[in-house]
Amino acid sequence: MKWKIWAALLVVYIFWGSTYLAIRYAVETIPPFLMAGTRFLIAGSLLYGWRRLAGDTGPTRKQWAASALIGVLLLFGGNGMLSWAEQLVPSGVAAILIGAVPLWMTLIEALRPGGVRPNFLGGIGLVIGFGGIVLLVSPSLSGGGKTDLPPLGIAILMVAALSWSLGSIYSRHADLPSSSLVGTGMEMLAGGVACYLVGTLAGEWKSVVLSDITVRSWLGLVFLIIFGSMLTYSAYTWLLRNAPVSLVSTYAYVNPLVAILLGSLFAQEVLTLRILVATLIIVGSVVVINISRRIKTETPVAADPE
Repeated sequence: MKWKIWAALLVVYIFWGSTYLAIRYAVETIPPFLMAGTRFLIAGSLLYGWRRLAGDTGPTRKQWAASALIGVLLLFGGNGMLSWAEQLVPSGVAAILIGAVPLWMTLIEALRPGGVRPNFLGGIGLVIGFGGIVLLVSPSLSGGGKTDLPPLGIAILMVAALSWSLGSIYSRHADLPSSSLVGTGMEMLAGGVACYLVGTLAGEWKSVVLSDITVRSWLGLVFLIIFGSMLTYSAYTWLLRNAPVSLVSTYAYVNPLVAILLGSLFAQEVLTLRILVATLIIVGSVVVINISRRIKTETPVAADPE
């Protein structure tokens, strides 16, 4: 069992961290919302069909409605927006900002009626984490100096992180199927439909020319379907049932670092001292918040919108 846990954890570390680079490659020649919609419709159909044929119980209408809302928040609002933003923002920087999802979740929980307020340690982590975000995007906020972080891309990533956080919090109390993979397939189908709808309204179909799509973009899309959406999520859900939450939660620290390394090595993304320091601050704040949560109770960290 121990080697299985570490093998599954390694899958989550590497493949979820590498999805940011795969998204960047995919959206080079495939419109972002259509790319994300294709990814989730294919992966969702395969997951849902597989588990239903395997005998898992079918969902109710109420469960379909809850799964659809979660899918729209997580996979359209989170991943669809991330895919669009990666047209402008380096994949490593996108991973850092999305990696701050635990900060947004803590803030939302503190502000919503009946929510759980962080303890003193969690509050410190929250302040430090948002300070790291300000440091990361400070050139864009000040409007001065040359920056590789376009304000529009940063704003969209903030919306993506917020949407993923809202969907994650709602999913904790929603009426969902007993089979986590059936529910995941339903969420992917709903998110895929939403991405296709927005892509259609945005006129993305007009720019689709199959002969212009590069091999690298096709490979990125295939990677996202197989490894990003199916293999890694299955490994993650298995880990939640078979490994300590404190161990599983470490993916939130590793994924941004993997994304930054891969973006630098394979996409020639520039690493500045400001980006490295901001990364350490944000990742460190997530560590602090997770420690503060463990003091209260063993609560899993929500998965990133890769």
